[in-house]
Amino acid sequence: MNTIAVVFEQPERLALTRLELEPAGNDDVVVDICWSGISTGTERLLWTGRMPMFPGMGYPLVPGYESVGRIREAGSSSGSKVGDLVFVPGARCFGHVHGLFGGAAATVVVPGAKAMPVDERLGEQATLLALAATAYHALAGADASLPDLIVGHGVLGRLLARLTVALGGTAPTVWESNPDRASGAIAYPVVDPAADTRRDYRTIVDVSGDSALLDTLVTRLAPGGEIVLAGFYSERLSFAFPPAFMREARLRIAAQWQPQDLLAVKHLAESGALSLDGLITHRQPVAAADAAYRTAFGDPACLKMILDWSKPQ
Repeated sequence: MNTIAVVFEQPERLALTRLELEPAGNDDVVVDICWSGISTGTERLLWTGRMPMFPGMGYPLVPGYESVGRIREAGSSSGSKVGDLVFVPGARCFGHVHGLFGGAAATVVVPGAKAMPVDERLGEQATLLALAATAYHALAGADASLPDLIVGHGVLGRLLARLTVALGGTAPTVWESNPDRASGAIAYPVVDPAADTRRDYRTIVDVSGDSALLDTLVTRLAPGGEIVLAGFYSERLSFAFPPAFMREARLRIAAQWQPQDLLAVKHLAESGALSLDGLITHRQPVAAADAAYRTAFGDPACLKMILDWSKPQ
């Protein structure tokens, strides 16, 4: 069995390549992908070659961890059902080609436990569940407080703001300096940080990925306040100690989402408590994958790009 997949052959060089798939076992499912999302965080770092080394990192690689497809085959011990629409957070089924994260392919083989059934009504929006789980993980840590300031109004920032409200919090302020991204708020204010004079935020969640921003955020904290780093930072982080000392500032890093986070946002989205509307702004057929990735990483108006795998080339 083989498949067409997006392959990063090296930084900034992409190809649509036919790859052999590893055989499916009794615990596995074979999933025909319908849609996959392009991440402007970790995938952009993979694309540019600035991704720090992780297990499984290397070129050539198949990117993608935001895929939704339909189960074609289900192993006898997979616990899955043929025909189910499922969310797939990536795959490692491409032999010598690195599967980091492995979801951008027409067909994947994954353990049944990793293929999470989703409501048919979500459709392509189910690709957003990975980012929603990332946002939920940042908000739901031990002793975590819901934020009153979120830095960045991309998809992750918008999901953080929507989840804060859905979880019973007060509508947070969201900072966004790019006017192209200032619109689209739902029941929360979006402001240019230069126009915000407030300096008593209790919890700030930063998803900007800007490693030079810590000093600014410290000065906006209330005494005993917390900064949560929920983006991904390729550069070294540092901050001036005296201002942080005076505020007894706390710093927390939100890492990768866990299975319970994914289940939580699935239930919120399927119940309607969390809206995923308006976040997917661009779509391209797989044949235009190279242009799609360049648009996703280079066009500020592109919040989320979706690849449509219904007619792979």
